[in-house]
Amino acid sequence: MKIASGVEWAAHACALLAMLPKGASLSAEALANYHDVPPAYMAKQMQALRRAGLIVSQRGAVGGYRLATTPNDINLWDITEAIEGSAPSFKCTEIRQNGPCGATKENCKKPCGIAASFYAAEQAFRSELKKVLLSDLLMQIARDTKPDDVETLRQWLNENAALTPS
Repeated sequence: MKIASGVEWAAHACALLAMLPKGASLSAEALANYHDVPPAYMAKQMQALRRAGLIVSQRGAVGGYRLATTPNDINLWDITEAIEGSAPSFKCTEIRQNGPCGATKENCKKPCGIAASFYAAEQAFRSELKKVLLSDLLMQIARDTKPDDVETLRQWLNENAALTPS
């Protein structure tokens, strides 16, 4: 199973948005600059997250993106699904019905062991991603980040975040 880089970018963008103070937002350009990725591609990921209802956007001078809900309500599957969709990675083509010894449709009413194994793996993958909350990732980031780097991030956010007027 291959996960597109857009999922990684979107997850990091959500983590950064989760660190914003209340009423603040970041532009797609600021998010792209922070992660040193192409702005157009970051904007595409942000649009997918917005369509999925994970983030909200505001236009204008103080516009940008912010989380639509709390980090406790967003998990890695939500982000993955927003970017890649919910279609299964594996699609059985019933190859066992092909060739000179192919099985009949009547003998293929249930998935074979190969298809069943792929389906189970996909469900386990999704289940594991659903267990990882954005808030859990923020705690891990806080534990793993050096104090000097926290200060650098705080300064960057102060310089780049737009505050919505009250």
